[in-house]
Amino acid sequence: MKDLLLITPPFTQLNTPYPATAYIKGFLNTKNISSYQMDLGIDVILELFSKGGLQKVFNKEIDLQNASENTQRIYALREEYLKTIDQVIPFLQGKSPTLARQICSMNFLPEASRFNQLDDMEFAFGNMGLQDKAKHLVTLYLEDISDYIVENIDSDFGFSRYAERLGKSANSFDELYSKLSDQQTFIDDFTLTILQGKIESVQPKLVCFSIPFPGNLYSAFRCAQLIKKNFPNIKIAMGGGFPNTELREIKDQRVFEFFDFITLDDGELPLELLCENILHPEPSEEPQYKRTFLIENQEVVYKNNSKRHDFKQADIGTPDYTDLKLDQYISVIEIANPMHSLWSDGRWNKLTMAHGCYWGKCTFCDISLDYIKIYEPISAKILVDRMEELIKTTGETGFHFVDEAAPPALMREVALEILRRNLVVTWWTNIRFEKSFTRDLCYLLKLSGCVAVSGGLEVASDRLLKLIDKGISVEQVAKVTRNFTEAGIMIHAYLMYGYPTQTIQETIDSMEMIRQLFEMGILQSGFWHQFAMTAHSPVGLNPEEFGVTPIKQEILFANNDIDFTDKTGINHDKFSSGLKKSLFNYMHGINFELPLQEWFDFKIPRTTIHPDYIHDSLLEDEDFKFKGNSKIVFLTKNVIAENRVKNKKKYSGTYTLLTFHLKTNIVKVEMEQDKADWLMDILNEHSIDNQKKPTAQQLKNQFEENFEDFELFWFSKPMQQLKENGVILSL
Repeated sequence: MKDLLLITPPFTQLNTPYPATAYIKGFLNTKNISSYQMDLGIDVILELFSKGGLQKVFNKEIDLQNASENTQRIYALREEYLKTIDQVIPFLQGKSPTLARQICSMNFLPEASRFNQLDDMEFAFGNMGLQDKAKHLVTLYLEDISDYIVENIDSDFGFSRYAERLGKSANSFDELYSKLSDQQTFIDDFTLTILQGKIESVQPKLVCFSIPFPGNLYSAFRCAQLIKKNFPNIKIAMGGGFPNTELREIKDQRVFEFFDFITLDDGELPLELLCENILHPEPSEEPQYKRTFLIENQEVVYKNNSKRHDFKQADIGTPDYTDLKLDQYISVIEIANPMHSLWSDGRWNKLTMAHGCYWGKCTFCDISLDYIKIYEPISAKILVDRMEELIKTTGETGFHFVDEAAPPALMREVALEILRRNLVVTWWTNIRFEKSFTRDLCYLLKLSGCVAVSGGLEVASDRLLKLIDKGISVEQVAKVTRNFTEAGIMIHAYLMYGYPTQTIQETIDSMEMIRQLFEMGILQSGFWHQFAMTAHSPVGLNPEEFGVTPIKQEILFANNDIDFTDKTGINHDKFSSGLKKSLFNYMHGINFELPLQEWFDFKIPRTTIHPDYIHDSLLEDEDFKFKGNSKIVFLTKNVIAENRVKNKKKYSGTYTLLTFHLKTNIVKVEMEQDKADWLMDILNEHSIDNQKKPTAQQLKNQFEENFEDFELFWFSKPMQQLKENGVILSL
């Protein structure tokens, strides 16, 4: 028996739990409030994609005569699906790697229409490893079954969403309410059976649904409906990303036939107050609420009468993944995009470096909302403490920092703290492409375990980047992506088209910029999104300033995406196919030489971008600029110093040979003996274990107490060798 049951409704990710309930459970632990959490999505997927689940799928009566050829084939091969399903799911869970050889034999899995893509697979994946190839084949096999379910049984099914269209900016609750009045769907039967069993065993007093996306909304309501009907004494609350962005203006009372409370923004304090009101009510006192919608006298009211402040990020505890079936998540490889494999393949502990966004200016972003507007970083020490705690509790050393944009200075401190503690971790995060990401910082991040970053390049046009208030230029992005690439960190760029006032010429020029970034090898992955105007962004709040006219609708339920007309009158939809097709080719290193016109079946203007624009952006060399305020980091302890004598006509005398044993190579440099002694003292004094890092100016002052002209020494060939090999970093 627990006080709270925390639920992520179907569906989010297959490979790792969505972190919201783990964050909340970690916080509740600090308050000694008992809770149990479940990812209902993975429970349903594992039940559905089992021999028993597929038997139910194939037992459903369908009209075979009028069915598609694909349905007829899958139904004819149903015994093969029933035979193999309980073998391949454990394989995707990492439990039977030897099955990969069978799967790759191409005579093990039944194949339907998804396998028609196989002609492209060698092109897309090349000679990928056996395990990855097998994962991809099993993913196609599961997608074939999914196609069968969607076509014949439940058209709303999807692996990472369910009935998503019902949640996408539904200004009215009518359609969703009508669907909830209908009979349970096939997927509902699985969902509600599992939920009922869990409620009977946990016996919670409050059930909290975290709803991150529109594709979780319908299932959350369906689950709440079951609880109201069968367990009327249990209170039900909703929070998470979807209500935070879309339900801020809710007026429809019917929503509260399903939920007692809807909380907004940071969930810790609103939830603690709900617990106090429900678990320990004080009849004589007025209940206190924080950012909470509820029903009062048949009216929807918003209560924010608590004077307590939200908790600091340092005080909310470490996410707790207890109760979640971490060894049962399945890794899939859907498409040949290196960044997408990070999202769908492997288990990641999710953490946040900072609450909100330190930039907080992008005009397309919901920067008026607290979860972005209120910026509060956590100290590197607390963050790495939490990483160590999670490694102990989950057994996983992979981390995805789910920041709006991770702050470069904090990333540097986290990387140094990881290196100080000798931790072996793998991590990735979202960034802004800002000039702070120097070659040396990128190298440091790589050494600490960073394998990838994603960031918004948006429209690769300096005019539009200025209008977006992105605070970057295309030239700056090129330098940053070069620095990450040279350090061995993969980069994914979020790309945008159709921004207000964007011309056709700017779309084509932006596409050319992307082509050049891929051709130069300094961008490895990307994805084109069409601009969407949201209610809480500067564009949505002040549309007239951006040349757009919103199409207004009465808001009774959800409000986020807003339909609009752009004064340019351009139909940006028509560019979608060409942009995505070209990107697919560029990501695989081919067809850079094709004119941009080749990707479109309609006339486009020639690009105005010089073919060497990105190349020329990278020519400026900053290696010989002295920056006195930069922090200097010495990253090696493995140095051997040998004093030697040189006897040559032009020069004779003593010198020191310094040998640096690095992980993958050996660097040898020769120096005058006294300067080598000085450098050795500095290396010992300022090792990575030392928290204080000297600045370049402090080193200069120390050096010039004994010698002359620090710059001459600092930019000498031996010192440049040490900098180029990462022995000395200037941050």
